Amino acid sequence: MRRIYFDHSATTPVHPLVAREMDHFLTGDNFGNPSSMHYFGRIALNALDEAREKVARAIGASTGEIIFTSSGTESDNMAIHGAAYTNRRRGNHIITSAVEHHAVLHTVRALESHGFDVTILPVDRYGMVDINDVEAAITDKTILISVMHANNEVGTIMPIAEIGRLAQERRITFHVDAVQSFGKIPVNVDDLGVNLLSLAGHKFYGPKGVGMLYVRKGTPWKQTMLYGGAQEHMRRAGTENIPAIVGFGKAVELAVEKIDEESKRLITLRDRMIKEVLDRFPHVELTGHPNLRLPNHVSFVFRYIEGESMLLSLDMRGIAVSSGSACTSGSLEPSHVLLSMGYPHEVAHGSLRLTLGKDNTEEDVEYFLDVMEPIVTRLRAMSPLMRNSDANIPAE
Repeated sequence: MRRIYFDHSATTPVHPLVAREMDHFLTGDNFGNPSSMHYFGRIALNALDEAREKVARAIGASTGEIIFTSSGTESDNMAIHGAAYTNRRRGNHIITSAVEHHAVLHTVRALESHGFDVTILPVDRYGMVDINDVEAAITDKTILISVMHANNEVGTIMPIAEIGRLAQERRITFHVDAVQSFGKIPVNVDDLGVNLLSLAGHKFYGPKGVGMLYVRKGTPWKQTMLYGGAQEHMRRAGTENIPAIVGFGKAVELAVEKIDEESKRLITLRDRMIKEVLDRFPHVELTGHPNLRLPNHVSFVFRYIEGESMLLSLDMRGIAVSSGSACTSGSLEPSHVLLSMGYPHEVAHGSLRLTLGKDNTEEDVEYFLDVMEPIVTRLRAMSPLMRNSDANIPAE
């Protein structure tokens, strides 16, 4: 059976060049602990330093500002906990948005039980935060703003540079979850005006189990979660995962190498898919911003159909898609992102996300469109929501 992968926002395959780099530190003599002073340790330490340099160069940072972690989730947790507790004498107010990844939302909610006040900003129908709402939410107790660069479920790109300028003016620590955006659109810490920034390797053809937290020099932040050794310049205890970090560094290098060229290619595929779906199928709406969205990101709501039914039907035809975030797709609850954008429960349940990658082609898009037509017709014919609506069921 033909297999097509349209779920790159959930994870990406490891790039062959990344795997090759990692293999050098999974076999042979390159197994040392970078904290050891002998030959084997020095080899590992050199590899760690080289990976840190690659990451710093890619985002416009210095090497001393890069901390390697186990995931984007850990990076988000470290950023928020560290900023919140370090700044607690100045205030206890945190601002974030209603459409953040659960790694952020669940973290700030947990902090509420420890005496912090949290403002959850609303978003518009495109999933976009209004800079005026950010400004209005700031008080003299505000110590942290955390807003994602691009949304994982609908692809909307947030006004991060504008928020960054506002945070700098008010001397508020600003954290950005850039897990979905890096490798697809430019990510430069100075251009965005951030103090803290999170990445995850498996979102841009690197390995799973490795992430990065950028901490701008001079930012009031201290690690508050892991205690142990002096690794990562005493900012994250635990022996570094050298094979994964080496792979992360190589994936970062590859991601920025041809970002403009690949972005243009993906936009062409993305826009064709959007146009064809909206032209071919009634009662379908594009979710997320029509223009300010990630180059590879397509997301819809299909009225009168369950997203899980579409996902399973497509999987039977060899096409992998998502019905929302990979971290919540096992839940029966509708997407918190779509609900925050104003979609009712019954419509939010009909979400479908298709995220393109480096190996996808025009032929893949055409195959999806051909396969999707009978699936939509069949599912709507079976749908009680369709029968009870005023809509007309498309003819077979």
